Amino acid sequence: MAALPSISHHSPSSSLYPNYQSSPLIFASKSNQDCVCFLAVRSVTYTSRRRLSSHTVPRGLKIQSAATKPAKSPAEEDWKTKREFLLQKRVRSVDVKEALRLQKENNFVILDVRPEAEFKEAHPPGAINVQIYRLIKEWTAWDIARRAAFAFFGIFAGTEENPEFLQSVESKLGKDAKIIVACSAGGTMKPSQSLPEGQQSRSLIAAYLLVLNGYTNVFHLEGGLYTWFKEGLPAASEE
Repeated sequence: MAALPSISHHSPSSSLYPNYQSSPLIFASKSNQDCVCFLAVRSVTYTSRRRLSSHTVPRGLKIQSAATKPAKSPAEEDWKTKREFLLQKRVRSVDVKEALRLQKENNFVILDVRPEAEFKEAHPPGAINVQIYRLIKEWTAWDIARRAAFAFFGIFAGTEENPEFLQSVESKLGKDAKIIVACSAGGTMKPSQSLPEGQQSRSLIAAYLLVLNGYTNVFHLEGGLYTWFKEGLPAASEE
């Protein structure tokens, strides 16, 4: 068996590709990294008509497709499921001025989940940075397929979920810490006419992961750090 990865916008005909599997690939646009989009990257399996003999493949050797997507992580759960969980756990959204007050008066910590480069450029004073997504690092067949998918849309710095996100947060903040999770755009859980289920964002995904893993005082920054800087609230930078 040989696995050939392909990228397509349309579902292939079942008669042409009887054994294909599709899986979503999350990527962040350069213009708005908090807008979560999906692209189908399909792994198509072809079966050779020639039967493999015992001399062709050593006994006990298992052949697997390196382009197969790993199992879905909690961060890749449907937004509807994440939103319902956050509402059930009563995760509260606060605007930027309320967030600043909570930081000053109630010892809340702003957890900035943007990429490290953006954090260094500007961030609220005292904020802690743990990026929830990072640049794709590996070069497996699956990662190469994802890079190709990003490049197809003119994005040559594709990102992937940071597998060390929770571990990094736990090394800096205890489970009872008062946390306001922030990203660029912020997203929202509030329904509207155009967005009946709100808008997913990196900070809301991070809040979901934190609450799912036992954090009990998690708030979300409505409007994101874009609004924070736009309103002229305190900002710091690192060289």
